Amino acid sequence: MRISRHRRSRPREEPIIQHKYKVNHFINSSELRVIDENGENLGVLPTHKALAIAEERGFDLVEVNPIAQPPIAKILNYGQFKYEKEKELKKQKSKSKEVELKGIRLSTRIGVGDRAVRLKQAGEFLKEGNKVRVEIILKGRERQFSHLANEVILQFVDSVKKEIPCHIEQDLTRQGGKISLVITKSGVKD
Repeated sequence: MRISRHRRSRPREEPIIQHKYKVNHFINSSELRVIDENGENLGVLPTHKALAIAEERGFDLVEVNPIAQPPIAKILNYGQFKYEKEKELKKQKSKSKEVELKGIRLSTRIGVGDRAVRLKQAGEFLKEGNKVRVEIILKGRERQFSHLANEVILQFVDSVKKEIPCHIEQDLTRQGGKISLVITKSGVKD
C-alpha cells in the first residue's frame, strides 16, 4: 500500500435506491385499503372509487404498500410525499460513514520524535473510526532482521493501546520486504 499525503479521489458512490410508487391511474389493483390525508382508515374500497375520492379532495392516490392483501394506498400530495422520501434518504446517507484504511509507516531505526508523531496520527485515525495499517518496509540487509521489525510494530501497537482502546484485526503479515498489521478501535464493527 502506497502512503501518500495527497488526497485521493473517492470511489464512485452507489446511486440512491428510490422506491417507485404507483400513483393514480397507474395503480392496477382492483381493491385497495385506503387511508386518507388525515391518517384515518377508510376501509377497503374499489380502486375507481378511491381514485374519485382523492380527486374530489384535490390529492393523489399513492400505493404505498403493494405487497399487502389488499394493497395499501394513501390519499396525499404526491409531490410533497416524494420530496419527504428523498430528504429522508439523503439524511440516512449523510449519517452513514464508510470506514477507510489509513496507513502509518515505521522504520526499524525510527526516532523518538517521529514515533510520537506517528502515535498521534494513529490515535486521530482511530478516533475518526478508521482502520490503521502499521507497516515497515525492509530494505537490503534489514530483511535478515525481520524479528526487529516485528518487535517495533508490536511495541507501537502497545503504545497505541495505552492511548486508545483498540485491537488487532489482522495479525502480522509479510509480503516480500513489507511487514504489516491492521488495528481498529475496540467496539467498531466491520
